[in-house]
Amino acid sequence: MKKLISFVLALVLLILPARAMEEFDENEWAAVATLKAVEDIPLSVPSAILMEKETGEIIYELNSHERLAPASVTKVMTMLLVVEAIESGKLTLEDMVTATAGATSKGGSQIFLKEGEQMTVDTLLKCVAVASANDAAVALAEHIAGSEEAFVAMMNKRAAELGLTDTVFSNCTGLPTEGEHLTTAYDIAVMSRELIRHDMIKNYTKIWLDSIRGGEFGLSNTNKLVRFYQGATGLKTGYTKEAGFCVAATAERDGVEFIAVVMHGESSDARFESAKILLNHAFANYTLVSALPDEALPPVAVELGETGFVQPVAAQSPKLLLTKTEAAGITKSVELAASVKAPVMQGQELGRLVKTAADGTELSSVPLAADCAVGKLGWWQIFVELLRLITMS
Repeated sequence: MKKLISFVLALVLLILPARAMEEFDENEWAAVATLKAVEDIPLSVPSAILMEKETGEIIYELNSHERLAPASVTKVMTMLLVVEAIESGKLTLEDMVTATAGATSKGGSQIFLKEGEQMTVDTLLKCVAVASANDAAVALAEHIAGSEEAFVAMMNKRAAELGLTDTVFSNCTGLPTEGEHLTTAYDIAVMSRELIRHDMIKNYTKIWLDSIRGGEFGLSNTNKLVRFYQGATGLKTGYTKEAGFCVAATAERDGVEFIAVVMHGESSDARFESAKILLNHAFANYTLVSALPDEALPPVAVELGETGFVQPVAAQSPKLLLTKTEAAGITKSVELAASVKAPVMQGQELGRLVKTAADGTELSSVPLAADCAVGKLGWWQIFVELLRLITMS
């Protein structure tokens, strides 16, 4: 019966009625995409945020620091810890995980693990990312930390490291709990940004339909945007009666990726439509511009240095999130010292790269620093150099 239910669910998602396609029709939101002012964005949810991945800049927020129950969006942090364990070498995708009685006892979305059943980390991570399987999440948590409680302590520690002061977890699934289990749209955006920095997670979060157990159990992504929104890369949905309908939605186009978090929607449609409105606004109006110089920087002369020149480099290589109007009129200017006295320290500032908008407003100032240290000539070296110059003259 469980296999039959899984098959029917996957079939239904494959043959969604025409109206479902219309709900996610790009043309339906054409007017939204042209909105220029964030205050004009029409949302029907109590809390939301729109963030750009590369810079972490917030474009829009609505009660983004209100503490709310996140439901299964909790699993953003669960997946982050799993991915970090894999990339640190603590886990491999081929490791076998044995389901415990604790993992199999979880309700809600699940893959119906049996006690003692074994699956790879790869399969279980896919089940968490695609089907939001609670039993798979707990199985991974127990495998990594020994118990779900110990894993939750890791989740809270990682949240603190990310500066998420409004977040507290009491489980790794987002299921209703007696303990405090709250976060905010802002905090979810930050942990989502951290997760999608690991490209491997998108191998799972972009899956629409898949299966496990040799094709006997179907998986269908709870995030409809993965199928219906251009450039969608994930990330996680959630629903409980207390939390309502939530989503952390990510999408990438033309090298720019945005994160839209929607909390406590009244319906599944409301959360997806709100996420689409935010993402459409971002893609229509914003772009990333490199803060690096367009041309190679000239070397700077070093007075009385062991070498005659030092090469300036950008002390950082950030990108700027600008409106497309700002980006079209941007100019770059390099301000460099004509020379610098030795000794020169590596990283010593030699000038700056300034980006200016068409109206003359300074948008950014990136320090230009010495790429290496240059020592000062000693008196004997100076004397030898003077003799060399006299001889040459």
